[in-house]
Amino acid sequence: MPTQRGGMYRGGGGIARLLRSRFGLLLIAAIGLFLYWQMNQKPVPFSGRSQLNTVSIEQEVKLGQQSYLQILNQEQSQGNAVLCAGQTCSGEAAQLTATVREIGARLQAAAVELERELLDEGYAFTPVAETFDWTYYVVQSATPNAFCLPGGYVAVYTGILDITGNYDGRVSLDDLADPDKLAVVMGHEIGHALAHHGAERMSQQQVMQVGQMAVGMSMGDMDPSQQRAIMQAFGIAAQGGMLKFSREHETEADKIGLDLLVRACYDPREAPELWQRMGEIGGGQRPPEWMSTHPASETRAENFRKWMPGAIAEYERRCGPLR
Repeated sequence: MPTQRGGMYRGGGGIARLLRSRFGLLLIAAIGLFLYWQMNQKPVPFSGRSQLNTVSIEQEVKLGQQSYLQILNQEQSQGNAVLCAGQTCSGEAAQLTATVREIGARLQAAAVELERELLDEGYAFTPVAETFDWTYYVVQSATPNAFCLPGGYVAVYTGILDITGNYDGRVSLDDLADPDKLAVVMGHEIGHALAHHGAERMSQQQVMQVGQMAVGMSMGDMDPSQQRAIMQAFGIAAQGGMLKFSREHETEADKIGLDLLVRACYDPREAPELWQRMGEIGGGQRPPEWMSTHPASETRAENFRKWMPGAIAEYERRCGPLR
């Protein structure tokens, strides 16, 4: 056994050198990030998984409200009207807005019901649907888009109404005759807010930034070209991980949206056809699924077909036979 003068044990030197080494710094950072990740896990009752979430609901809702106002103001500054945002609201603008708000009211009631059911089943989480400041606006824009920010702040762009409507290449009130596909889109977006996907992404990005700093600190004496190569590899790996999480969020929001759809008595069979249409936008040209933030439209349509027997059974139990 190695000793110092006087016969005292000289242990621990190897461990000290290890902790001071490049590998030691990375090991300490990895352990710290792992513990931080595990200590900040919260349940997602809609799917049964756990998520990293370090953002309080109050912070999340405040950020959602701020972002909502910024986005709507930006749209107006670019010449895209926010319908019925002023004192006057009539004609086509009033009909579009009323339809979106009616769909939203049914979906938000379904969200409250779904959260209550999950609480009754014993899931431990903080429900939000009953306390959200549900707000709905229609944006006059050719962009096929819709979103729901934390807090229940919803916007539907007129550019998506033909895709969810009669699909004849133009937007008109005729697109509102059958609202089921629009309800699919809105239910999906509300699903993101209920599952706190925005807060989860923010929390994940914070962890990635800390990891990047740790990698940078551990290679301070390396050749600059090696440093660039390692940082680039770390960035690619981190981006790949974020893309995977993003696709999982989309699939989770699809399923939550479907659960809301049947509770609001909208026809769930419209969902697969909607995603087939979405896949045709831009001539169907898409990057490979593993390089995308969203699952392929074909994958999403297939998921809905897989979930459809259960969705139809639940719809008919609640709403009566489907025609």
